[in-house]
Amino acid sequence: MSKSALVTGITGQDGAYLAKFLLSKGYEVHGLLARRATPTTWRLKYLDILDKVDLIDGDLTDIASIVRALLECRPDEVYNLGAQSFVATSWAQPILTANATGLGALNILEAIRQVRPEAKFYQASTSEMFGKIQEPVQSEKTPFYPRSPYGVSKLFAHWMTVNYRESFGLFGCSGILFNHESPLRGIEFVTRKVSDAVARIALGVQKELRLGNIDAKRDWGFAGDYVQAMWAMLQQPEPDTYVVATGRTTTVREMCRIAFERVGLNYQDHVVIDPKFYRPAEVDILLGNPSKAKEKLGWEAKTTLEELMAMMVDADLERVRREIK
Repeated sequence: MSKSALVTGITGQDGAYLAKFLLSKGYEVHGLLARRATPTTWRLKYLDILDKVDLIDGDLTDIASIVRALLECRPDEVYNLGAQSFVATSWAQPILTANATGLGALNILEAIRQVRPEAKFYQASTSEMFGKIQEPVQSEKTPFYPRSPYGVSKLFAHWMTVNYRESFGLFGCSGILFNHESPLRGIEFVTRKVSDAVARIALGVQKELRLGNIDAKRDWGFAGDYVQAMWAMLQQPEPDTYVVATGRTTTVREMCRIAFERVGLNYQDHVVIDPKFYRPAEVDILLGNPSKAKEKLGWEAKTTLEELMAMMVDADLERVRREIK
């Protein structure tokens, strides 16, 4: 009998890569799909798996639709990757972010408790919960200090996962993932904003790239690597919390240099600092310690930042060439 998985946020970057990985493991994959006026399934098409997954209408803010999805597909594993996940937007839409990202996770936990308590649950936590860092390298034991409504909402979801694990015996794991990117990243995220701009500048359809704080440091990995850690957590004998990271931190400035060099350009000739992109409360540096994931899960990041940016720039060059034909 093949296993069944329900993935929220299946049309997002992580959801699409996870769905493809689970299919490769022989899973029956179901995705919770929040209907929008504009089609959102392009990532599933990009990975050539749209016709291989079962999409169920539902929304994180509507517990009835989650209950219905659980009863319909009877999943062995539930992965909550759905959220309002863009940090900058969370200041403009804090209540929406809290409802989708925070209460949405609670809705899933409560629905699982009521109708599918044997299912294993994965919560997508984030390094943004560390925010104003309390230790130079962040591990599972580092205190949290979120600096955005997004980080605060994710922290609520994280602690509710721990609480349901301890209170009701649910198999709930929380993966504290540091920044992870890919050609499927949304254009609003800085790595994809950079790779897209590099492609457009190289092809002569854009002249400059406007950014905010390019001295912020992040621990960047490849989303395709990171979804394997999510799955590995749910294969363990006991539920737990894990940091998933590369263990290397790099400035936005250096990431820009790497990306522009891919097309033979100097980033200093094209990057313009624009104060409107500064955040109300900045997270200056994030650097994860993935030693527990390596020891317990046998997982470690395989893709370097240089390889990741090359992959993203090349994919955007191909996209932009198609656009301007």
